[in-house]
Amino acid sequence: MPELPDVTVYAERLADRLHGQALERVRLLNPFVLRSVAPPSAAAEGKKVAGVRRMGKRIVIALEGGLYLVLHLMIAGRLRWVPRNAKLPGRITLAAFEFPSGTLVFTEAGTKRRASLHLVEGEAALAAMNPGGLEILDASPEDFTESLKATRHTLKRALTDPRLFSGIGNAYSDEILHRAKLSPVALTSSLSEGDLRRLYEAARETLADWTSRLRQEADDEFPEKVTAFREGMAVHGRYRKPCPVCGSPVQRIVYAENETNYCARCQTGGRILADRALSRLLKKSWPRSIDELE
Repeated sequence: MPELPDVTVYAERLADRLHGQALERVRLLNPFVLRSVAPPSAAAEGKKVAGVRRMGKRIVIALEGGLYLVLHLMIAGRLRWVPRNAKLPGRITLAAFEFPSGTLVFTEAGTKRRASLHLVEGEAALAAMNPGGLEILDASPEDFTESLKATRHTLKRALTDPRLFSGIGNAYSDEILHRAKLSPVALTSSLSEGDLRRLYEAARETLADWTSRLRQEADDEFPEKVTAFREGMAVHGRYRKPCPVCGSPVQRIVYAENETNYCARCQTGGRILADRALSRLLKKSWPRSIDELE
């Protein structure tokens, strides 16, 4: 799922292309992508773009007259910028937004159709769609600690809860926790002052670093390679590959469709965390430490 760095760069490149342009036509190629009923999509046509911004993991295109197009890419949704009258990419196209300078194409790979589009009117309606998570790059250490300790969760769950923190998902939570040298299953209530400070700094540095990297990668072009698995990540998507800090093989926990990657030596004191499926299957053969595994 595109997270804060990717969505930020998407929004910046859209703002460069769309500000002041009139949305000439909205084409809905999948009847289920538009999740709102009123106002109708035709109400957006002819309206000029007043701005583009990120709201959590959503992209908000503000139109004159107090209308807002809200795009949530979910896991497999992506955006493309193509010339006017270009052929749209096959069955994966959900919607197309035609502007004088080009067409914004909203696509989604796969068949689950989780990506969504809403058209809402007024700031109140837009605010109702915001989960309300803290913007870490704008937050003080005190704000961060208050949000983190608002509920008693594991660190992985807390960082990815959109009601607590804005824009962080599976990939960057792994990277943040590795940088902070903290276990993904440590409880929010168990952290020392040093742990909290380290986690706060790691979250800010990780998100700022990757946003900067993706800006440079895209340059002035529209982002093309938006993925949760990027070269240069320390642990996310790197199961069994060496940790860039200590060289130990990266470990994982798999639950449903989510995978948590971590370094046992750097983050859990050498302990291999139990994977619900594999540890039950292997029972006594399940390795308890990275030393047993190596």
